[in-house]
Amino acid sequence: MGHKVVAFDISVIRGLWETRVKKHRAWQKKEAERLERSALEKIKEEWNLVSECRRRGVPQAAYCRNGFVDTGVRLLDKLERNSLLRQSLPSKGRDKGSSKFVFELSGEHWTELPDSLKEQTHLKEWHISHTLIEAIPTYIKLFQAMRILDLPKNQISHLPAEIVTGCLKNLKELNVSFNHLKSIPPELGECENLEKLDCSGNLELTELPFELSNLKQVTFVDLSANKFSSVPICVLRMSSLQWLDISNNSLNDLPQDIDRLEELQTFLLYKNKLTYLPYALLNLKKLTLLVVSGDHLVEIPTALCDSSTPLKFVNLMDNPIDNIQCQDGEEMRESEQDRQHFDKEFMRAYIEDLKERESVPSYTTKVSFSLQL
Repeated sequence: MGHKVVAFDISVIRGLWETRVKKHRAWQKKEAERLERSALEKIKEEWNLVSECRRRGVPQAAYCRNGFVDTGVRLLDKLERNSLLRQSLPSKGRDKGSSKFVFELSGEHWTELPDSLKEQTHLKEWHISHTLIEAIPTYIKLFQAMRILDLPKNQISHLPAEIVTGCLKNLKELNVSFNHLKSIPPELGECENLEKLDCSGNLELTELPFELSNLKQVTFVDLSANKFSSVPICVLRMSSLQWLDISNNSLNDLPQDIDRLEELQTFLLYKNKLTYLPYALLNLKKLTLLVVSGDHLVEIPTALCDSSTPLKFVNLMDNPIDNIQCQDGEEMRESEQDRQHFDKEFMRAYIEDLKERESVPSYTTKVSFSLQL
């Protein structure tokens, strides 16, 4: 029985494959052109830069201007060099005389302060960050010359009463942002020379003690990224207050006597659940920047939007994408703090840019992206 053999001219087969290869190359070229024009590719490139800058410790404010991200490689290298230079300045840039009064500590290998510190009561500044330290020792009351207590991004769960009980009367700045605080000791009200208070990013703070009403020299208060349901009464009695950030909390309304803050210049209220803004805001004659989230607002005094006034009113139309939380306990908390810190850096850059503009948009739509780094 014979076999049937089908014979083809080799040129026919070659022509067939050449045609297929030609079509495939044409498709690849067309796809490359489409991706080049695609906004998704630009977003991907920008987020890759954001991820790389975060890894290198470059703040977002340095590469984000007017809402746009410069993705140039040369810029990234330049920013990294500048960032490293700035990190070296605190220790190298100070003159020998002032460095004797400054204590700096950073790194996750630190779980408690060194024992030798208690002997250096002449120190005027503590800068402690990114450690696993959970408590401030009570011997801090011995540091009566203390002026700056800078303690961001640690694991501090409470502040001892000794930190402020009539001992640190020269304290001017207290930064306990992005820790694990659930309360602030009322004794802080005895630090009558305090000018700056930053309690942002602790996530669990719900109130401030009334005793803080005694802080008449405070000009800056940051309570963002916590769980405040109203503006603390003590804050309304800080007569010198110029900057108040109570964004990303659980505010439903503002007090009718908000105009007690006669010196207020910057008021950040975005990421709350406000449904209206009181007319008392119009009495804040020195207010130059007001930032709110407009998703729930149904009533806004029209004078706030009047372009003839020096007030820059920014209405953020927030469009958050729901995040699926897969972490448990402490991991979830750390992830939330990182997200809040990143969001805060973005808003800081945005607000700095707003201050330089002659006018602001009538509203801004802010889209949140979920990014796994």
